[in-house]
Amino acid sequence: MAEGGISSFWGPVTSTTECCEKNYASSSYIAEFHNTISNIPCIVLALLGLINALRQRFEKRFSVLHISNMILASGSMIFHATLQRVQQQSDETPMVWEMLLYMYILYSPDWHYRSTMPIFLFLYGAVFAAVHSVVRLGIAFKVHYAILCLLCIPRMYKYYIYTQDASAKRLAKMYVATLLIGTLCWLFDRIFCNEISTWPVNPQGHALWHVFMGFNSYLANTFLMFCRARQRGWSPEVVHFMGVLPYVKIEKPKAH
Repeated sequence: MAEGGISSFWGPVTSTTECCEKNYASSSYIAEFHNTISNIPCIVLALLGLINALRQRFEKRFSVLHISNMILASGSMIFHATLQRVQQQSDETPMVWEMLLYMYILYSPDWHYRSTMPIFLFLYGAVFAAVHSVVRLGIAFKVHYAILCLLCIPRMYKYYIYTQDASAKRLAKMYVATLLIGTLCWLFDRIFCNEISTWPVNPQGHALWHVFMGFNSYLANTFLMFCRARQRGWSPEVVHFMGVLPYVKIEKPKAH
């Protein structure tokens, strides 16, 4: 959105996407202040998830997943702070990599050719990164990302209907709720920006999208950790840190 009156440290905007927040309204070093700091909850939640995964020795895929959430949130912070074309890739490319990782975690347990899936997904991610670095995809990026998300839905739904634990099902329901609310915030910010710009207070729909998606990613990871632990026979249980934040506690069978 138009400049907020403070000189820009990063120079003119070169990104192909801007949100409904005045640029450099709070600092000459941060283009979109609220859209930058709103990624912090995602980083904190992913760090807590990573600590839990390492402490209980979950499979490495979940540690990588939590780290990818932190990389994505950090890339988003860099992009919204600068609104530069190069930094935009640090936001968008990890989005695709993260969805490829979700696809691996969702589909790999039933994939008979175990080495082919990670190799294919790795090459796909590498080719996308190379193409995206030289081609401005614009709307094509959004369509591509939406397709990747849609490919994950059938498997997530299968996991949900085969899960009997009420607490785990609640995680999945909260995952859907945060996704829907966050998407509405994102759409509101995109569609009604002209009207919002005349309001005395900006509701910061895109920043709210970041917050809700931070919780959404954490809930998705926790639900998938529960499902995988159940597949491995680790007696998973959903418990709450300080009575609020859900996480998965497991009990692996003792080796004989």
